[in-house]
Amino acid sequence: MDIDVESLERATLDAVAPQHALELPGWLVPIDHSTIGRATSAVPLSHTGMHTLRAHAMQVSDIEACYVNLQRPPCFRVADVAGLAGVHLALDQAGYAAQQPTLTLVGQTKRVLDQALANRPADTPQVVVSASPNDAWQAVYLAAGFDPTDGAQRIAALSRSTTVLYASINGPNGPLAAGTASFSRGWASVHGMRTVPQARGQGLARHIISSLARLACSRGLERVFLQVEESNAGALSLYQHLGFKVAWRYHYWRKPKA
Repeated sequence: MDIDVESLERATLDAVAPQHALELPGWLVPIDHSTIGRATSAVPLSHTGMHTLRAHAMQVSDIEACYVNLQRPPCFRVADVAGLAGVHLALDQAGYAAQQPTLTLVGQTKRVLDQALANRPADTPQVVVSASPNDAWQAVYLAAGFDPTDGAQRIAALSRSTTVLYASINGPNGPLAAGTASFSRGWASVHGMRTVPQARGQGLARHIISSLARLACSRGLERVFLQVEESNAGALSLYQHLGFKVAWRYHYWRKPKA
């Protein structure tokens, strides 16, 4: 699949909707009071760095100043690709460390839908999809077993988006699973996948994704992406089974806390 890095990264910010979204030459600089790393980390719009180390160092300094001016901790989200080696070096020399390895996965929406529907049992839970962040969807992020502050911040960020649909599954005793799909820049993208601890292992995430993929197909969107932490083996296994493939790995670059 031919991947346009810039459209994918712009689509990411359309979905997670940071409070501030600045743009410097070759970079998006989202700034937010959020626990969503993608909403709080500067990202390059290309995977080919053509500048000198000095130029990269100046970019890092300029972006750092944007965060400091708005009283937020500077953070960078940079792909582990050879074309950005100069950025990696500039960040390292500025005192940043690579943390939290995360994968960007891409797929074809039709294949994802077909795989999600394959061998699906006849008795499937009802997935409710809404154009607004309704109570049932929000309840999943605030359910017992999750950090309530993190849940509230994810609700706030995803609720600000103008490109997102909200999917949820509820059971007789309360919320079970939720997720969102954003449709923008020629991409469908999946964000905020979450299943309450007591309902895991039932295939609920698969049902959420199948509903969102069906909507993407109905809108003529052929490409889909998502991001998942490399250490999340369960989620990664599901996504790869559904036909997603690794496009690149990235790290969040942050300064170690004193």
